[in-house]
Amino acid sequence: MAERGSLSINSENMFPIIKKWLYSDHDIFLRELVSNGCDAITKLKKLDVIGDYELPEDYKARIDIIVDPTEKTIQVRDNGLGMTGDEVKEYINNIAFSGAEAFLEKYKDKATGDQIIGHFGLGFYSAFMVADKVTIDTLSYQDGAQAVHWECDGGSEFTLDTSDKKDVGTVVTLYLSDDCKEFANYWRAQEVIEKYCSFMPVEIYLSELNTSMTETIKESERRPEDVVIEVIEPQKKEGEEQKEDQEKELKIRKRPALMNEIHPLWGKNPKDCTDEEYKEFYRKVFKDYKEPLFWIHLNMDYPFNLKGILYFPKINLEYESAEGVIKLYNNQVFIADNIKEVIPEFLMLLKGAIDCPDLPLNVSRSALQNDGFVTKISDYITKKVADKLSGMCKTDKENYDKYWDDISPFIKYGCLRDDKFCKKMTDYILFKDLDGKFLTLPEALEVNKIDVEEEEAVDENGEKVEAEVVEEEKAEEPKQDRTIYYVTDEQQQSQYIKMFRAQKMQAFILRDNIDQPFIQQLEAKNEGIHFARIDADIQDALKARTGKKAAAALREQEEQLAKTLKKAVKNDKLTVRLENLKDKKTASILTVDEQSRRMADMMKMYAAQGMGFGMDGFGKEGQTLILNAKHPLVSYLLDHQEGKDAKLICQQLYDLAQIQNAPLSADDMTRFIQRSNDIMLMLAKDAAKAEVPAETEEAAETEEAAEAEETAEAEETAAAETDAE
Repeated sequence: MAERGSLSINSENMFPIIKKWLYSDHDIFLRELVSNGCDAITKLKKLDVIGDYELPEDYKARIDIIVDPTEKTIQVRDNGLGMTGDEVKEYINNIAFSGAEAFLEKYKDKATGDQIIGHFGLGFYSAFMVADKVTIDTLSYQDGAQAVHWECDGGSEFTLDTSDKKDVGTVVTLYLSDDCKEFANYWRAQEVIEKYCSFMPVEIYLSELNTSMTETIKESERRPEDVVIEVIEPQKKEGEEQKEDQEKELKIRKRPALMNEIHPLWGKNPKDCTDEEYKEFYRKVFKDYKEPLFWIHLNMDYPFNLKGILYFPKINLEYESAEGVIKLYNNQVFIADNIKEVIPEFLMLLKGAIDCPDLPLNVSRSALQNDGFVTKISDYITKKVADKLSGMCKTDKENYDKYWDDISPFIKYGCLRDDKFCKKMTDYILFKDLDGKFLTLPEALEVNKIDVEEEEAVDENGEKVEAEVVEEEKAEEPKQDRTIYYVTDEQQQSQYIKMFRAQKMQAFILRDNIDQPFIQQLEAKNEGIHFARIDADIQDALKARTGKKAAAALREQEEQLAKTLKKAVKNDKLTVRLENLKDKKTASILTVDEQSRRMADMMKMYAAQGMGFGMDGFGKEGQTLILNAKHPLVSYLLDHQEGKDAKLICQQLYDLAQIQNAPLSADDMTRFIQRSNDIMLMLAKDAAKAEVPAETEEAAETEEAAEAEETAEAEETAAAETDAE
């Protein structure tokens, strides 16, 4: 017969598990103890609301944290509902029994809007992560209740006795272990409180027992509990009489300091928040004193409760890492930063705070239980961000343009990581043209659209002729492919830009690393849309009109010239084309096939990461050297391909074209400089030869003038001698 029974838990084995494995960070104990205090106060207020208890008129809910570095203790005091001896046995001695859950079950028919933080009944035991001994002194709100004292050293045994506590509430005292005595330091405790408890719903005060720290107040601000150390008399300035109404100042022992804001900004109605409040909240929480660009206030009650604020910070990607912080809260209690299950990955670049009481937390309240509900929260946040951005583009385009350079990394990264976000934002992505104007994707597609009706008809020689207009039935035009031209470096690609602008064509600036994968995704998701860097090819608009005969002649010349040039530059993979360019001052220009260049850029990126693939020379793939048949230097080369200077001219034309496209390699640059010096030397010698006849004639004239002058002087001397005789 099968045997049935109940599983048992050995309590002696529980504490090592709790101390080592339940929580990842030891400092979290303070969050758990303060949360328990908040729950005790919330419960007492609920009892007051439903009539089971009446709060004193002067009641003010508060939690006090008192550190004593001398005795290595921390006390957490609350003025909540307290516990009886039986409740201590039930809630404290029974590990994983949640007093909060029991309270909610008991008063479920009289529930109010205030939230209870605790759920699992384990938070109190986090104290044993840092303490060798923990004591509790507590007095219940119930009439006639006896205060009790509980004590445990972290083992399975405890001591329960009466206590002399007089006021309702609970005091938890931790006697810290030697390796955790840092938490008895005032400033360390303040750091932990600010991390976890900055927005808890009850005021939290921190103080140091018998502190030597002081502060100065006016005499009129003195409170009964203040300990006065020194009375400071008003100082009379020299030459002035003492004013009778001048107030004394008091140096007092430092008062308990308020550590938290019980009404965080995210809990307010967005209509009631000012810009200055948003900025001040940002500075306080994130310690960032650069103003955020703008923000999104999240406020949702159904189908789940979620509130928060997301800030778009101003980031200098050249000098700063693009790393944001989004703090996740549960009932105003800090859980963790950047929980990826709730915050979409691309929004990790933002800064913000999100509070969701409905989050399915794990036992330690430091991570989430992954379920479909979390996915809904993540989708909602993504939708609200997309709605805010698209709405700004529609209704506040001027500011949207102004912010674009700063927010574009967020948006582009979001489009790469989230298909839903990408679909919502595609029409609100901006492209900055060479004139600094911002256009949306649909607008950018219309920029270089060629009007066919303006094309002039030419004959086979390229001469303009009158075109005969033939009316045909209009058929439905197929969807045309559109190309958006872009530049990645305005300085490096200035020659191409000059040629483009001369023909009133426009290109867009895409200089960030994220732009390459981003435009590839746009091409993949939008049929008929293509992106090409400005140097990917020579567009028809940049070429002079050429008749059929002239074009055929160019092709013939091109074939022989290609052989000469490839041999001179030692590059058999190079494609050479002879064209009539409209820009007569440009002799040569290099184009690189868009896909080949993208592949080369990718290989460079892998190489930079130490993932080389033996692709040496891959960057030369897809190169086309365009020679302008209208340029005198190219015309000379066509007529003197066998000349002694042909090789030098070919090499120089190729390097000049490469320089316009990308920096030369170290070896190529060395050869280019040497060759340029040789060319200048040749020019200097030719100039010298041309100047010789002129110099000879000038010297002869000078010599004749000198001889004439000497003759005149001799005649004058002879005449003078004759007169003397």
